[in-house]
Amino acid sequence: MDGPVKIGHGPAPRRPRRLLRTVIGDVLRRTRLAQGRTLADVARAARVSMPYLSEVERGRKEASSEVLAAICAALRLDLSDLLAGAGRDLAEDQAREATVIRLGTFQSRRARPQASGPGDAVCQLAA
Repeated sequence: MDGPVKIGHGPAPRRPRRLLRTVIGDVLRRTRLAQGRTLADVARAARVSMPYLSEVERGRKEASSEVLAAICAALRLDLSDLLAGAGRDLAEDQAREATVIRLGTFQSRRARPQASGPGDAVCQLAA
């Protein structure tokens, strides 16, 4: 046995970056839902199976360029708009990560708040 696990106040572990297939799936799902369409409707129009489209939307399948083109056509979405949306999401992820890193660095230079008595709680939030 390795011994007790120490819980420290060091910087939070970095989350792995999202895969492109996950970001693309998020954009496809948001677009479909914004149009008020079902998986079955879009899958039928794109000529892909509904389970496969679901897997693409959840980022579990890496769709080929041909399949992405068919899904985009079914959603009446230009491929360039899909990629631009994915780029925005990735940029937002990067900005959020940079903010968390800056906050973590700033907080590590200051004394961390402590609960002053029984029943007191300290809450720290990250953007």
